[in-house]
Amino acid sequence: MTTIALQPTVLRWARERAGLDVLGLARKVGTKPERVERWEQTGELTFGQAEEVAHHTHTPIGHLFLSDPLEDRLPIPDFRTVSDRPLGRPSPDLLETIQSMQRRQNWMREHLIEEGHPPLSFVASQTLDRRPEAVAGDILDVLGLARDWARTRGSWTNALVDLRHRVDAAGILVIVNGVVGNNSHRRLDPEEFRGFALCDPYAPLIFINGADAKAAQMFTIAHELAHLWIGQDGVSNFTALQPGPEKAEQFCNKVAAEFLVPAEILRDCWLEAANQAEPYQYLAQQFKVSPLVAARRALDLSLISRDAFFAFYRAYQQDERRDRDARRSGGSFWNNQNVRVGERFGRAVVRAAKEGRLLYRDAFELTGMRGATFDKFAQSLGFDTP
Repeated sequence: MTTIALQPTVLRWARERAGLDVLGLARKVGTKPERVERWEQTGELTFGQAEEVAHHTHTPIGHLFLSDPLEDRLPIPDFRTVSDRPLGRPSPDLLETIQSMQRRQNWMREHLIEEGHPPLSFVASQTLDRRPEAVAGDILDVLGLARDWARTRGSWTNALVDLRHRVDAAGILVIVNGVVGNNSHRRLDPEEFRGFALCDPYAPLIFINGADAKAAQMFTIAHELAHLWIGQDGVSNFTALQPGPEKAEQFCNKVAAEFLVPAEILRDCWLEAANQAEPYQYLAQQFKVSPLVAARRALDLSLISRDAFFAFYRAYQQDERRDRDARRSGGSFWNNQNVRVGERFGRAVVRAAKEGRLLYRDAFELTGMRGATFDKFAQSLGFDTP
């Protein structure tokens, strides 16, 4: 068979950026590790083999023909850190997810402007000079929530659904997805990122990693809302809920903490919580946050020591990893689609397609659904099928 000559460094880059070792890629393309090693030494392989490499490393085929590897950079500020150090190369899954959300935001912005919608006044309305408590209060006011709102909800799930609906009603696109698009084989890793915010006065967007626990998603939503209020794009993770050195990230964490667990209310109920066998679990149930958020808030308010917090944190990490496998699937496909696409965005796209203002081809691309699947999604939103 005719071979082509690619740059070995590019082939190695494609494999490594996908988080695969030689054996892992060999298994995916159905060949021996020795052959993969030879490709990366000589750059010689068939076009069909190059297509397989591109497919399994989630690399556009054209990138394999470059003379040098691309430098993968996130298109928005990267606030992800481990021990105050920036994380390494972003995964193809994260890159594709951000790019997909940017396409959705761009379309929604143009759609809203064409329909005459005014810009949203709360986007970039606050500065880092404001008190976090004041910003948290403003977010609560815009969403129509009381300071102790989560304590009146029956469960984490109920609180999360209510918060998501209120964020959507405020004009913010909120997307919750644990995979790349609809590809269940490409799960998003919560340890790489928890969420990100894309600011825009017409179509602000927050993305929440749905592979994370629901209680943990509460903090991520609050954190990304704070990013919108200060007008700062960014992708975040939260190691021990400790942000990196960036002032904006630290500020957003403080706003999120006050939004979810107001200091005054926590101090009032701390004595009762401290007398419980599992105080952080008790607080988590009260405020509908993860036990880690409760413990971190107690630390920040000097209610517990750093040693006590990190002892709990190490144990919590082990439990969280064990529980993560139990969250790998489940739920109605169509209910999942509503949160993966975003109900407000989905309605706008379906309506535009049915009114002939958007090609169905483009609607399929924006939602990640095609043909009968798109029609069923439209029906789930209350639209008549053709």
